[in-house]
Amino acid sequence: MIRVILVDDEQLMRGGLRMMMESTDDIEVVGEAGDGREGVALVRELHPDVVLMDIRMPGMDGLAATEELAQSNDPAKVLVLTTFGDESYVYRALSAGAVGFLLKDTPPEDLVAAVRKAHEGQAILDPAITQSVIAHFTDEASHGRQAARERVEVLSPREMEVLACLGEGLSNAEIGQRLNLSETTVKSHVSRVMDKLGCSNRTQAAILAYEAGMAAK
Repeated sequence: MIRVILVDDEQLMRGGLRMMMESTDDIEVVGEAGDGREGVALVRELHPDVVLMDIRMPGMDGLAATEELAQSNDPAKVLVLTTFGDESYVYRALSAGAVGFLLKDTPPEDLVAAVRKAHEGQAILDPAITQSVIAHFTDEASHGRQAARERVEVLSPREMEVLACLGEGLSNAEIGQRLNLSETTVKSHVSRVMDKLGCSNRTQAAILAYEAGMAAK
């Protein structure tokens, strides 16, 4: 079972999310929290696999909660739930360690699929606002492009190709098809890429790919 905690200040939203998750036979909601501080405490107590995290909450917001959770030795995979207009917050959450983001009006079947992908360590980037986030990132952090390019120079040519694929949000299977590699080989390359770059998850690697100008815009 994939163990999930819901963190959102709207009880109705949490109720809807719980119904979506528990309509499956492989996902279990083990706890709910109404703000970031309560969510952090609950995650540390229950050790879930995935956290569905709202951004805008009173007290400690989802951004601060995500940053704090990312500091643990074995952090849960945080999926940020957002609305249009939160792009800058989303970028900061991803940089802090969230594995991805989804709009709150994501269809139930897509949200359930995203939880499963997050549990597997895949990056989850909602296409409806990905371009806005990328644009914000480019505007705010273009000065870091040279530093990013220098940072990725430690990678081999093949690892560079894998990083570029991560920047597009491709799964291991999709990377394998793109580069004509087995999934086992891709998995090894991805692990080495993240280890060399000091990235804690695929999403941080994808952000670095964008920063270095390696991923498609």
